[in-house]
Amino acid sequence: MARAATTTDAFNAIAEPRRRQILDAIGGGQRSVNELVAMLDVPQPLVSKHLRVLREVGIVAAREDGRQRLYRLNGSALKPVYDWVKDFEQLWSERFARMDVVLAELKEAEDGDG
Repeated sequence: MARAATTTDAFNAIAEPRRRQILDAIGGGQRSVNELVAMLDVPQPLVSKHLRVLREVGIVAAREDGRQRLYRLNGSALKPVYDWVKDFEQLWSERFARMDVVLAELKEAEDGDG
């Protein structure tokens, strides 16, 4: 039985850890496949396969530079992911702020006992 496509959108594309590593590397600037292979210590065919998926979804773009292709991040394609995650960021920021208050109160109580 054929596998169902798992890379129809940015969420599916970034679900694969190796693709996230590639995005981290490209986030620092344009990279060629060979640079990514060296940075990630991954076989070239695997890097190319993941880049193809990221290109198809629009998260990375490629441009020809002589005999090589340079890949760059297309941040706008990640906006749906950002929009979804930002609500969680606000929730966790609020929780951490409350935890900071509790920890400060515990520290103050501990200092007062000593």
